[in-house]
Amino acid sequence: QHVRRPLLPRYCTWSPSTLHALEDRRQRSGNLDCKKESVGGIASKRTDEARIGWCGCRTCVGQSKVTFESEEHRHNPVGSEYEAIASCSLVHVNRTSWVARMQTQFASGRTLIRARAKPTSKGRRVAPRAVAETTAQPLPERTKQALKRCEEAQGGGAGAGNTERALRAADAAWARMKSDAEVTVEPFAWRRGGNAEPTTEVYDVAICGGTLGVFLAASLQKKGCKVALVERMQVVGRDQEWNISRTELQELVHCGVLESKQVEDAIAIEFNPVRCAFHGTGQETLIEDVLNLGVSPKKLVEAAKQSFEDSGGVVFENTALTGVEVFDNFARLNTGRRNGANGSQDSASEPIHARLVLDCMGNASPIARQMRKGKKPDGVCLVVGTCARGFQESANKSADFIVTNSDILGEDAANMPRVQYFWEAFPAGSGPTDRTTYMFTYVDADKSRASLVDMLEDYWKFMPTYQGVELDDLEIQRVLFGCFPTYRDSPLRPGMDRLLQVGDASGIQSPLSFGGFGALTRHLGRLSSAVVDSLEADSLQKADLGLVSPYLPNLSAVWLFQRAMSVRPSGKLPPSYFINKLLGTNFRVMKKLGDGVLRPFNQDVVQFVPLTLTLGGMMVAEPLFIPVLLSQLGVRPIAQWFVHYVSLALYTILYVTVGPVFSLVGKTSKSAKLRFRTRRLLDALKFGSGLDYKA
Repeated sequence: QHVRRPLLPRYCTWSPSTLHALEDRRQRSGNLDCKKESVGGIASKRTDEARIGWCGCRTCVGQSKVTFESEEHRHNPVGSEYEAIASCSLVHVNRTSWVARMQTQFASGRTLIRARAKPTSKGRRVAPRAVAETTAQPLPERTKQALKRCEEAQGGGAGAGNTERALRAADAAWARMKSDAEVTVEPFAWRRGGNAEPTTEVYDVAICGGTLGVFLAASLQKKGCKVALVERMQVVGRDQEWNISRTELQELVHCGVLESKQVEDAIAIEFNPVRCAFHGTGQETLIEDVLNLGVSPKKLVEAAKQSFEDSGGVVFENTALTGVEVFDNFARLNTGRRNGANGSQDSASEPIHARLVLDCMGNASPIARQMRKGKKPDGVCLVVGTCARGFQESANKSADFIVTNSDILGEDAANMPRVQYFWEAFPAGSGPTDRTTYMFTYVDADKSRASLVDMLEDYWKFMPTYQGVELDDLEIQRVLFGCFPTYRDSPLRPGMDRLLQVGDASGIQSPLSFGGFGALTRHLGRLSSAVVDSLEADSLQKADLGLVSPYLPNLSAVWLFQRAMSVRPSGKLPPSYFINKLLGTNFRVMKKLGDGVLRPFNQDVVQFVPLTLTLGGMMVAEPLFIPVLLSQLGVRPIAQWFVHYVSLALYTILYVTVGPVFSLVGKTSKSAKLRFRTRRLLDALKFGSGLDYKA
């Protein structure tokens, strides 16, 4: 009665969260008649939010929504699989006995259906099976109580958040990364042919993601661009401090984002030195002026936002990005207004138009995920920790940059058979006895890797030994956790005209770092200059924007270090002391070579000469350890690394020799496009060789 020719698209979703919005839309517009052609009994209608397929039956308009995987599937939706979360009792397929049995569960809106279709006599496909959604396991008591206390105190966390809900969301995201199941990435950005007529003002740049994007937005606005900043919540910083060096922080002043006084006002605490120490090696290295400032994200973000708005920038807060359409003459950002503390979407809002869209939505960006085609990360840094009150004031004057207090763990860690834990600790500016401690590890995305919840249990177990305190003597202010994926093919090359990833969305951060604010400040000047040049030259095609996210050999060379600091989930286990001995030897050699080698490396800047001196020194210091190192790393990874090492040497030579020529052409050429290209080549050589480093 409802559908004459039963057919489902390959992937379709009935989403309970959209029912009220769809019903409101139906009531406002009367009857939602389909505008596109009917395909197999399901006609489709495009909206600002998504491509939606509507059943031709008016009884069901506003009751269900079908989102097609791609434009091709929208017009030819015959496929082998679909996923559905049902939200109404009307199921638009042939009424098989399976459908009848599932009718009640469909009506509840809580059953996840993952179905593999069978061809019918007409070649159509119906679903034969279902898998129920698993329920979440209860949290361990200590973690649950710590999160409860933090939530009651309304403390703002770092990274993933500070609530049980946020922890479960972070773990769910980590579980998806580890899964071996085939991933289907719904398109979030589309390339449309031809020009289009804008319905609102066209900005030069629209930046998606406000917490870190506001710094780039302010810099661009000060350089004369007309910028819009889009944020799904409020543009505010968190309570948890960011740790950075003074030199890196001064980039905000050099790029015109903030005044010196505003930067100084945001510094909550300053300390020195920071310690590097490795279990069983007797090696302890103290470094000055590396991550030795604790700055207030709230103050920095608020000051940058005010600076941006005072310069004429426009902020769209509580505005969720629902998709990007790229035309020949501009890009359209489709948005939805969000109201309430939980940020639930309320209604569609006017689209935003811009010549260039910058994706600053972090490593969870749906656009970056689409460009990477849902690929598993090559490496992951898992982090858990706390900011707590109750440490001895006399022992809270300095920080730990990277410390180990154990060898590789075997079966001792909860559900984590092979892991090397590292520690960081920083005094907090909120009080003389307040201290932030992080426990982190480097892993791949193998499905056997433990969850963040399990890792927190290890944190509660090992942290008292590391800091020499009892947990019961501490008052937990915030519980911290995060999952930072990294990819070998980084920075991410643009996949579409007029659309560019920046910050963590592009993968510009070192595989050894947590990314975020520090990674952005290092590239802030380069990015803002590149965007201004690209707009001036109208160099906004995919190939042109690729010059803004170039291959950087010093970033790629760090991958071997990440591999050396992680433990493979299977195969022969390395000696338990392997990672500690490797790092102990490495830091001992760098310490002898001096600050010119030690400090750049520990600020995620790899340079050819310091790297070569360090490797040579390690071979001399521990010649018998080299065969063990080679056997653990493997021939292929070392061969791949050697290509990047040679490229690092080449970039260094080219920057020193022909860099001045590129600089002259970039300043004097009358062609805007030639200036843009030569400046980007110069940037690639400078940053790819690490010669951008400022002591």
